[in-house]
Amino acid sequence: MSRDAASGALLIAGGIAAVVVMGFHPTAHALMNEETFAHTALVNMVVHGLAIAAAPVLFLGLLGVSRRIGHPDLAIAGLVAFGFGTVAVLDAALASGFVFTGVLRRIAAEEGADPQAFLIYTTLWNQAFAKVHLVAHAIGTTLLSAAVLGKRTRLPHAAALGVAGIVVSAAILLLFFSGHVRLDVHGARLIWFFQAGWLAWLGAAMCSRRGRGDEAHGPRPPLSS
Repeated sequence: MSRDAASGALLIAGGIAAVVVMGFHPTAHALMNEETFAHTALVNMVVHGLAIAAAPVLFLGLLGVSRRIGHPDLAIAGLVAFGFGTVAVLDAALASGFVFTGVLRRIAAEEGADPQAFLIYTTLWNQAFAKVHLVAHAIGTTLLSAAVLGKRTRLPHAAALGVAGIVVSAAILLLFFSGHVRLDVHGARLIWFFQAGWLAWLGAAMCSRRGRGDEAHGPRPPLSS
């Protein structure tokens, strides 16, 4: 398997993992149900563990993309933005998957404990990291999409990929800053489905024989201008 195909496979795998995470992500209301707490808490930790594992997989795939496509300055800037967002999403996943669950377990074990203050604090912590992640990933997608539109990219459907990435990122930022999308489970699910779809499409383009920078397609574009 070529380096480009491996990078594409990582993006597809990471995109699928993101969809699985958001598809099975329990709500706070479900976690607060005492009767089903044990099962829901386990699901919560598993899906957030998968999210943590998927983050470096996506980053490694995007590293391959940044080495493949033209306009290396834009690609590297996009990779840096994604890396910044990846750190934030790791923190958000830790807060939501493990800190929040741990707080609930501790409260359940202590009679008379008031959960509200702890849960509000943990939720605000999670939301802060999630907001940083959303903005950073949208900026990273915009920069990488602009790089994909370069003439030296030679990816299948490069124009459609680039335009779609820019449009999706702009829509996400507009909806977020206008307050039309909240970063609860439902809002995050909507955003991640679009982002995961674009990443998987980019991965498929990298896996395509037309998209790979093999010797049959000529030398790779240089890593610096």
